[in-house]
Amino acid sequence: MAYSYKTAIEFGLVYIPVTLHACIKSKDIGFNMLYKKNKQRIKYKKTCENCPANLSKDDIIRGYEYQPGKYVTLTDAELEKIKSPKDKSMNIDAFVSLDEIDPILYQKSYYLAPQGGDKAFNLFAKALEEQKKVAIAKTVLGTNEQVIAIRSINGKLILSTLYFYDEVQASPVKDNVKEVSASELKLAKTLIDNMTQKFDASKYKNEYREKVEKAIKIKINGEKITANKDKPRRSNVINLMDALKQSVESSKKVKLAK
Repeated sequence: MAYSYKTAIEFGLVYIPVTLHACIKSKDIGFNMLYKKNKQRIKYKKTCENCPANLSKDDIIRGYEYQPGKYVTLTDAELEKIKSPKDKSMNIDAFVSLDEIDPILYQKSYYLAPQGGDKAFNLFAKALEEQKKVAIAKTVLGTNEQVIAIRSINGKLILSTLYFYDEVQASPVKDNVKEVSASELKLAKTLIDNMTQKFDASKYKNEYREKVEKAIKIKINGEKITANKDKPRRSNVINLMDALKQSVESSKKVKLAK
């Protein structure tokens, strides 16, 4: 697996060079945009006012608009120059418990692989796992500063980039002040208990993607796509207590069947 970035973990006076490898490989189905009349692929050309018809990658530079119509440019080499030694490594700032990090903050995750210093890497991973802690640091990945969280799972280090706190928007949902009865709450808790099980990520598959793949094969074979005849979801609103009672009874049957 090719690495996407090279950096180092700094843990006290310990220096551990590592590479980042993407944890996730997208399996989204890609569609091209076509001209409706002849089904020819639409292509997008890079152009600007008073420019040649087509621009190559080498013709394009990075610019920041500091006033309307006025730009200052920055090259990759210039951006690299402003990085301090601290920016180029991951200097651990603190250790926290995993449950103290709100999942809303997580962005992307990467596997970390040692590039020398294997003993220090393994020691760091083992200590994190046994202490059940997550290492928090700041670093610059590419041209963006990131808050990162490093955790250990079965001796393997996983790095997750986090959103900055001020990037998280306040919820648009107003505080819910409606009271619930003790009996409603008891039924809701019972329903949760009946449906509680160990999380298994492998049981959740992208069923809609499979339907799209099937539809593509149908079209390739020159056949027509027929409407999905799955049972529609109930849309009528029933009494909350009745809904809870029925749900609890159904969940009991499912639990007993397992």
